[in-house]
Amino acid sequence: MDILEKAKNYVSEKVANMPTPEATITDVDLKGLGLDGITLLAKICVSNPYSVAIPIGEIVYTVKSAGKGIVTGSIPDPGSLKANDKTMLEVTVKVPHSAVVSLARDIGGDWDIDYLLELGLIVDLPVIGNFTIPMSYAGEMKLPTFSDLFMGKSSEPEKQVDDK
Repeated sequence: MDILEKAKNYVSEKVANMPTPEATITDVDLKGLGLDGITLLAKICVSNPYSVAIPIGEIVYTVKSAGKGIVTGSIPDPGSLKANDKTMLEVTVKVPHSAVVSLARDIGGDWDIDYLLELGLIVDLPVIGNFTIPMSYAGEMKLPTFSDLFMGKSSEPEKQVDDK
């Protein structure tokens, strides 16, 4: 084995054993319901093992339901990851009403939509280059009933007042 081959093997081994940032989706909430569709808010916790901040190039996402992709998109240049720390990111995903209506058979009797949110966090790592951290989150969206929309049903419990 010549010296060039040994050097390549050494570098390959070091890069393979190099720690990489890790990310998890901690929560997905229904942020809003409007005329343009449903807005989901995904909260992501990303840990950066390096002593330098790492730029995030892009976040790509796909929302699937009943095995079909209903919306895809990306968020360009969402910021950077703090050095030697955890960074909380919030990703807003818009699902148009047309996509929700196409899922009517999934809604059925329980008035919800089962979904899978897939996210890819693309970071620019030194030496390695662009690296995608894949994440997914399965959940269900409870759809508002007509009484929720028109009667202004509150999710807070009613308070009782004592007149003593």
